[in-house]
Amino acid sequence: MEVIAKPKGGMNVDKMAEKVFWEAIKMLGGLKRLVEYRNLTWLPSLAEAAYVLVLKNEAFKTYREIAEYLGITEQTVKNIATADEEAVKKYLEGELEERPKEHIAGGIAKLAYKKLKEEKRLDEQEVEMYHDEIEALGIDWAVHVLARIRGTHFPLNKDELKEKLEGIVVKGKKIEELLDKIEYPVKSPAELLHKIKVAAEEG
Repeated sequence: MEVIAKPKGGMNVDKMAEKVFWEAIKMLGGLKRLVEYRNLTWLPSLAEAAYVLVLKNEAFKTYREIAEYLGITEQTVKNIATADEEAVKKYLEGELEERPKEHIAGGIAKLAYKKLKEEKRLDEQEVEMYHDEIEALGIDWAVHVLARIRGTHFPLNKDELKEKLEGIVVKGKKIEELLDKIEYPVKSPAELLHKIKVAAEEG
């Protein structure tokens, strides 16, 4: 079972990535604002981007190591890591008419990561969650999944995930049934969210 080395400060990568993820949502105005953008589909990409930034900047992993850990391509890792966050910010604020070629979720995650670093909050233990908004939007399953796997070392197999996630309902479907449909092992929390989302949408 792979264990990612803990970066400076003693906080593990999972915790830091989670922090970047929620800060990004907060910077966007909360989950309700994401509905306005019609980009709730960003959530798995945003989680993925949060991991890329933490693995690169805090755990000092190479593009290849990050790609292997997250189960994505090296090019995707590079696109996230090199995204022009200021261009993405201007696009989100309506200053750019055309969508930039940057990795949007990567740019958002970079803004959140930079803010946390500047304010020296990346190492804080608390993770602020917007429970009311999340439940109202029907995507509380992602929060429950993240909470249940907090501190878990990846990759995980089906039996391990069923034990941890038993009882969670995703878009009206039992997560146990969705876990039967995905491929294993699951290499990261970001990959897990993505696979569950795809399985739920496929019906």
